[in-house]
Amino acid sequence: MPILTVLRKEKDIHLPFERGPSMREILDVADLSVRSGCRGIGACGLCRVQIVKGKVPPPTSAEKLHLSGDQLEQEVRLACQVRPEQELKIKILNPAPRSKWKALLPWRKNPAGRCPVFSFRDLPGDEKERCGVAVDLGTTNISLSICAFSNGERIAGRYGLNPQMSFGYDVVTRIEVAAESPEVSRVLHQQLIDAIREALLDIASREGIDLKQVVYLTHVGNTAMLSLLSGRNYELLLHPDYMMRPIDCLPDDTSLWSVSWGVHPEAVIEVIPPLVGFVGSDLLAGVVTTRLIENGAGALLIDFGTNSEIALWDGSTLWVTSAAGGPAFEGCGISCGLPAEPGAIYQVRIEEGSFDFDVIGGREARGICGSGMVDFIACLIRSGGLTEMGKFAPEISRKTFALTECENRIVLTKDDVDVFQRAKAAIGAGIKVLLNSSGMEFGDLKRICVCGAFGRYLNIVNAQEIGLLPKVQTSLFELCGNTALAGCEEIMLSSEALEYVSNLKNKAKIVNLAECGDFEDLFLESLYLRPMGDS
Repeated sequence: MPILTVLRKEKDIHLPFERGPSMREILDVADLSVRSGCRGIGACGLCRVQIVKGKVPPPTSAEKLHLSGDQLEQEVRLACQVRPEQELKIKILNPAPRSKWKALLPWRKNPAGRCPVFSFRDLPGDEKERCGVAVDLGTTNISLSICAFSNGERIAGRYGLNPQMSFGYDVVTRIEVAAESPEVSRVLHQQLIDAIREALLDIASREGIDLKQVVYLTHVGNTAMLSLLSGRNYELLLHPDYMMRPIDCLPDDTSLWSVSWGVHPEAVIEVIPPLVGFVGSDLLAGVVTTRLIENGAGALLIDFGTNSEIALWDGSTLWVTSAAGGPAFEGCGISCGLPAEPGAIYQVRIEEGSFDFDVIGGREARGICGSGMVDFIACLIRSGGLTEMGKFAPEISRKTFALTECENRIVLTKDDVDVFQRAKAAIGAGIKVLLNSSGMEFGDLKRICVCGAFGRYLNIVNAQEIGLLPKVQTSLFELCGNTALAGCEEIMLSSEALEYVSNLKNKAKIVNLAECGDFEDLFLESLYLRPMGDS
């Protein structure tokens, strides 16, 4: 994979990249944004970089319009107009202000694989310029994207930390504090409204999009997040009777939301209802976009997150459950943890007896994300530094292990291992319960979709070795990324997908892990750091 080297005063940054995206998109994802105000189409002329070393295609007509002859001779180019094919060294001449919202790569085609077929006759705005916003409300992260209704393409997207984390990493804690205080409930609601507004404003200012073109917004998420967004019935999630019952968390009035977000005043705002209890519409969106039930029995979907959700298709029934994995998969709750963002170690390996690693964005390591934790623990098991019970070897002093000794010292503690083991065990037990409920075995699995930001960089073999994923052929696994957002986009763009969601609810059978007599035994069995199913 070729490398884009960004020269900086403090330290050069090396960015591996795949051919296809523009230099602007590569820099955006690495959180090294250049100024822009035109959605990357070359109209503003702001995203200026200088090619220091390497060859790029000749200047485009947009570059000739915005750059002088002297600038072009000095290899000044517009980042949005250059699609790197080989090794390059560059300087960013016009850096953008730092933002807490990270960029998502836009899609080159309609994520639904077809033109939108939803009827927009009753929606406001000019037909050619209308846009929709898809929102995935996660416990740890909020992701959203803007799609054009004319062709279904994603124009831009952002993701960032859910500000509600100040009230607790997990959904139960947030629900409890909301139930105890109407004032806190209002704060939690407003935090979500404000976060969506900030992300939209970030897109509008950087991409040159008029938010008044947004005439439709669709939201998916786990039940807790949707109920806190609407301010309705979140307290029901604290009662066991509602674990297996639908919870009405649709908002009564969204008119003020449109005002806060600056979208078209008559924009339609939709919240896709969750399935039941702690099984949200984010899972439904994932099943939609992966086509989980369309290719025969034995399809398993695992959406890793703080509230992890699992679905198993046996050919006639969609078996569904949720597992309280905690925030470890998303780099939270770990002493050295970091979300999967620039600066996070995402791959760890042992080479000639020494630990080596890769960092997202090619920067100095600031922490380790979920996929890096999987590799780190697997490597420690393999090297004898950690036992399958999660205990450090006797020769490791202080019960900690340092991966780096640089300024940002990254150390794995015994508590970190314990937190990860509990998260892993919840997933493992959930998978086994669904298999038992459906009468299936590991050998019956034909397709496994690994979803969530956690899965983007996951090493399947390492995940299998520590018992996070079933020990089956690696060719059966698909790393699907954020299927909640992709499915939300598809539901927004297509009436067929919206109808598909309704049909899914009729095929689903919910399994409450708390009511499974063997769950505790399966959980304890899954705590061991060994392949799933080994005894």
